[in-house]
Amino acid sequence: MSTLPPCPQCHSEFTYGDGLNVVCPECGHEWSASGDAAESAADEGRVIKDSVGNVLNDGDTVTVIKDLKVKGSSLVVKVGTKAKNIRLIDGDHDIDCKIDGIGAMKLKSEFVRKA
Repeated sequence: MSTLPPCPQCHSEFTYGDGLNVVCPECGHEWSASGDAAESAADEGRVIKDSVGNVLNDGDTVTVIKDLKVKGSSLVVKVGTKAKNIRLIDGDHDIDCKIDGIGAMKLKSEFVRKA
């Protein structure tokens, strides 16, 4: 059995060493074997703010502050549209949510305000 730690993102036990890093084959996450405690503390410290500086958390309700065109379709998310029960994710579009009438979307936090 391996003595490597499980993946901090998906908690998979099937991790393997690759030089100085540890790699998860299931989700593709890589991290340093020696600094995994410091790295997980840095992940916990990330703060995502809305357009006016309010801190966003998982489960919040946000309101869109600008008309947003939906790529690949002729739909538009209008100003004032609410997205309930958001989920914060890593990446350029840092909010994952469902919008009534449109479906699952990813939004940038700079285009929303906490409701």
